[in-house]
Amino acid sequence: MQLEKLEEKHIKQLFQCILSLRDVDECYRFFEDLCTVNEVKALAQRLEVARLLREKTTYHKIEEATGASTATISRVKRCLEYGEGGYTEILQRTTGE
Repeated sequence: MQLEKLEEKHIKQLFQCILSLRDVDECYRFFEDLCTVNEVKALAQRLEVARLLREKTTYHKIEEATGASTATISRVKRCLEYGEGGYTEILQRTTGE
């Protein structure tokens, strides 16, 4: 896992904070303080790209729907194929896909 290269104590603290959020309103407030609007949009875009890739949507249609670059789409695809399974797990849990 590549996150092991980062300072583990701080990563764990961040993840524990995220897990403690109680509802969407708390998420909005926390992420508004933590990230820029563009950072949150980029995270949301990647998740949507992953969802569309799992539906076998073409790169062209994903670009049109999300505004994501082909580089971003390719990166997400690599994560879906060779990553830790995080996208797949969360999409199955939240959308039933």
